[in-house]
Amino acid sequence: MGFFDFLTGIERYAEDARSVARLNERYRMLIRPLRAEINGARVLDLAAHDGRWAYAFAATGAREVVGIEGRQSLIDRFACFPEGRPRDKVTLKCGDIFDGLRAEIAEGQRYDVVGVLGILYHVMDHFLLFRLIRQLEPRLIIVDSEFAMAPNAVIRVMPEDTDNELNAIPNEEGFARTLIGVPSHKAMELMAEVLGYDTEWLDWERVPHDRRGALPDYYREKFKRRGTCLMRPR
Repeated sequence: MGFFDFLTGIERYAEDARSVARLNERYRMLIRPLRAEINGARVLDLAAHDGRWAYAFAATGAREVVGIEGRQSLIDRFACFPEGRPRDKVTLKCGDIFDGLRAEIAEGQRYDVVGVLGILYHVMDHFLLFRLIRQLEPRLIIVDSEFAMAPNAVIRVMPEDTDNELNAIPNEEGFARTLIGVPSHKAMELMAEVLGYDTEWLDWERVPHDRRGALPDYYREKFKRRGTCLMRPR
């Protein structure tokens, strides 16, 4: 049994067992070991998609979760999630994550935990993103991203189509492509260091081989590999 098994009762996931299995394995690595830090926390979930990670934070003990997502069509799907306390603790806002962060800062909002799950490699302004997050004074930032497999501090730049709901949103209305950057581990660590954060990398080798089938991007041999970095104030 996995945390996200309930998704099989939702149309979007009903015929997509691989996606549910992937979410379950990621939950076991990204959320469950951090229960003590999530419990009672106010959480911000950036690029919240259909609210699945916001729901997971809420169900794991967060007292409140705010998600920012650029596509209203994805936010609308959250209405299909189970009714009850986890869903009631979640508020999803539609908008660009940079605009959303600036709005939260202007309102004087503070968050204990910020989730940057699956969005870092879909943006170009990585350092700006973390500078804005820092102003919310979180004690934990969870970054799950693709990272360039390079020994030095680099960001690999490439174009990305914006018509795919899993990709970046358009920079301007009508733009079919945008530029994204995939940072290396060293680039991630340097950004964190300059902003006063320590980093801890999760060890995905802990996942048994027979449970890696839905996680190929965490075990690539070349170019880029998905990984998870925890940032805490030094």
